[in-house]
Amino acid sequence: MASASIDSYRKGAMIYRGDTICKRRSIELLEELGLPKGLLPLEDMEEFGYNRETGFIWLVQGRKREHTFRKIKRQVSYAAEVTAFVEERKMKKMTGVKTKELLLWLSVVEMYVDDPSSGKITFKTGTGLSDSFPVSAFELQQ
Repeated sequence: MASASIDSYRKGAMIYRGDTICKRRSIELLEELGLPKGLLPLEDMEEFGYNRETGFIWLVQGRKREHTFRKIKRQVSYAAEVTAFVEERKMKKMTGVKTKELLLWLSVVEMYVDDPSSGKITFKTGTGLSDSFPVSAFELQQ
């Protein structure tokens, strides 16, 4: 079920339902934005929406999911509902994504590829901490 914040962006948005099409469309959007295609490894997706006018996206999956990006040994938690505002090479004002730092889960509020030639993607947390990793660590895994 979509939250009130999502409901306010539905008008004019492209909305997809069902795991297969939601995965395909979210991967296509990441590619269009210049972000790694494996950045949102969600499962059992129920809905994916994108309001091009505002840049708002949302992804709804059946339940919260944790994923480990093996190349960088980082654990990430994706809530049942993930939202963000997107623009070229950037996601900002994110909700529903957390990363594990030592024993603490920190909310990821922004991610961006500042310079594509650097091969790095930077993640910012709500506490103001940021860290950069190789873009290759977030490519689609077969």
